[in-house]
Amino acid sequence: MKWKEADFKNGIKTVKAVLLYGPDAGQVDELCDKAVEILQIDRDNLFSVDASEFNDKQDAVFAEGCSPSMFGGQKMIIISDAGDSLAKNISDLIFHPGLCATVIVCAGELRSGGGLRSLFEDGTDIAALPCYTDDARTLATLIRETLSASAGIDQITPDAMEYMTTHLGGDRGITRGFLSKIALYVADKKIVELDDVEKCLPDTNASDIDDYLYSLTAGYVQQTMIALDRLMYDNVEPNKLIRMLDIHFQKLLFAIADGQMPRLFWKVSDKFNRAVKIWTEADVDSVLIRLNELERQLRTTGMPPEILLRDFSLKLALKTAKMASRRRK
Repeated sequence: MKWKEADFKNGIKTVKAVLLYGPDAGQVDELCDKAVEILQIDRDNLFSVDASEFNDKQDAVFAEGCSPSMFGGQKMIIISDAGDSLAKNISDLIFHPGLCATVIVCAGELRSGGGLRSLFEDGTDIAALPCYTDDARTLATLIRETLSASAGIDQITPDAMEYMTTHLGGDRGITRGFLSKIALYVADKKIVELDDVEKCLPDTNASDIDDYLYSLTAGYVQQTMIALDRLMYDNVEPNKLIRMLDIHFQKLLFAIADGQMPRLFWKVSDKFNRAVKIWTEADVDSVLIRLNELERQLRTTGMPPEILLRDFSLKLALKTAKMASRRRK
């Protein structure tokens, strides 16, 4: 079965195994912990194994999964960092007639039609749940619900929300950690403002991300590629950067079409003002379409995401520089 996150809470009680996969490792971990909580798995009934050790420990895995608990209660097997090469072994485990444990399989990006996704998506009593990075809409909902529930926050100013949705979302674990921090920071006033966010935001390469986005749309080729090099060196997910590019170009489109400039930080205001003079609505629309294609390529072609993103960024930065040169003539 194919699941969405909303299916997980009730569905986890009805299946024998779940595949949690995708680029958001924090969300994979969060859902795995939630499964333990919902099914009330005792520590003594939990058996974890990394995919790299699965073959060496296969007998132990099957023994744990197919024998009743000595302590009572339900058992769980967690297989981490799984790949398509383990599809046959995992299939043998979850369809073993003696299985008496829930199996959670955790993985990173998996290709459509690959062994693991096909196994879990086509099954009737097993499920696959993708964990893609939060987009602006789902991230805003997560922020509001979490802050309201944990700290009774009454208000989040628009500029604070915009800054959070732009600089968070690549990893659910990092996002949750930040929201806990900001909830404590504003506990007295119950309002989240931009200054609060800037002071509490974790070191998630915010400065390099701004350099990358605003240099790209301003046509500064060297600055764009240097900022991207830093982000790649720090292992920022390409999917996260594509999401931020989409948000950034949407913001640029609104400024061009409506004529109203968003509130900008002083470090990037000159670059954004330059971009508004360079880009047309048609130009931005074509990039937004290309970003959708790029996201699809990252999921389906098997090409290294870093190479695809570097190629896209360099070509677009060069094109922007040429557009800027033509506008000046």
